[in-house]
Amino acid sequence: MQRNRFLGDLLSQLLVRRGSVRGKDDTRDIYELSHALLSAEGEVSGLRLASTIMARYAALDMGERLAFFLFLNTELEINPEDVAQLATAYAAAPTPELFHDLCEAAEPKRQEFLRRLNQPVGATAGLVAMRVDLLKHLKNEPDLARTNQDFVHLLRSWFNRGFLVLQQISWDTPARILDKIVAYEAVHQINDWDDLRRRLYPPDRRCFAFFHPAMPDEPLIFVEVALTEIIPNSIDAVLSDSRTPLEADQAKVAVFYSISNCQKGLTGISFGNLLIKQVVSELSLECPQLESFVTLSPIPGLNRWLETQTDDPDHGAAAQSVLSGDAVPEDVRAMAARYLLGAKRSDGLPRDPVARFHLGNGAEVHDIHAGADTSANGSAQSSGAMVNYLYDLTHAERNHEDFATAYTVAASRSVQALSTATLVTKPKEPTT
Repeated sequence: MQRNRFLGDLLSQLLVRRGSVRGKDDTRDIYELSHALLSAEGEVSGLRLASTIMARYAALDMGERLAFFLFLNTELEINPEDVAQLATAYAAAPTPELFHDLCEAAEPKRQEFLRRLNQPVGATAGLVAMRVDLLKHLKNEPDLARTNQDFVHLLRSWFNRGFLVLQQISWDTPARILDKIVAYEAVHQINDWDDLRRRLYPPDRRCFAFFHPAMPDEPLIFVEVALTEIIPNSIDAVLSDSRTPLEADQAKVAVFYSISNCQKGLTGISFGNLLIKQVVSELSLECPQLESFVTLSPIPGLNRWLETQTDDPDHGAAAQSVLSGDAVPEDVRAMAARYLLGAKRSDGLPRDPVARFHLGNGAEVHDIHAGADTSANGSAQSSGAMVNYLYDLTHAERNHEDFATAYTVAASRSVQALSTATLVTKPKEPTT
């Protein structure tokens, strides 16, 4: 089996190299090549055509790339009249033949084009990068959402759980991957290699990442974990360079303190839920004495929400106090609890993006801490407040269902009490 796979990979690379030479001599533009890829020519010479198109696309400037996306959006669209006629015919006589024809007509040609484009070595990474360009144009060209939907549809199938590989990132991981962990860290910046070593080398630190076989050197998402004796109330303590490391078998708590998505081209394809659950399983096997699995998470939307509450007659004074940095810890925690449990978007979901992620995965709001992140970013986005989300796998499925069906925010009794607690900072008495 391994010999056959090796031979297939070798032949594939040789064909790509030979095809790339012929591709340089092909005088057709990228649009003609795209039509050719979808034609009978694509059935025979698809690898060569796909390689040529990917190379031509890489040479385009942003304006030319926009024109290419507009071509995909209009020229490779479905024919609504054909779909309507076939749907009517199928409703009258649901035969397998009509079902086949209806499915074929209802699928945009873009999807088959992208499938055929994904033939050469490295094409998957190239298509992920192509979607990054597409997302940049969506704001000014909202009709491109149709093409974006086709990208998402295919990327979700190509990056489904069956293809993902969980790997532990350690200090012995190749430097080319460690460099990317540093670059992709999106929550707590890694300042240098010493900082990275403090997050990977000690016995009470772990890092796990998902990879895809088509992109073996590109992490898709990774999570940093601290093994602790108690649930922490400060990221400064977790990341302190002067702390005393704990032996793994002494830990009672696994703390997910940073989760970073690495590929902008995979926006909308969720890996976080799978990653957390699999890491919980891995750590449970390695450290069976662990009792709790929690996060120490930022509250990125808190201060933006507080700015909208400064005129509120009940808690406006406390909101102003938190924003100015004068609030007592009790008010910081209480206002954060009101935000996490009560601030909703127009669709009924919580305003906070991190809360939507963890609550959607079945976690509960477990505790809230003031002064937990004293960094410039922590002060700017949440006045230093952070939150623990608890992953109790015995309740995660029920929490997820309640959140998905009724937008119910699962929270501990202490956090529920915080959300209704009397504020220390009182509203000013109106002047006469």
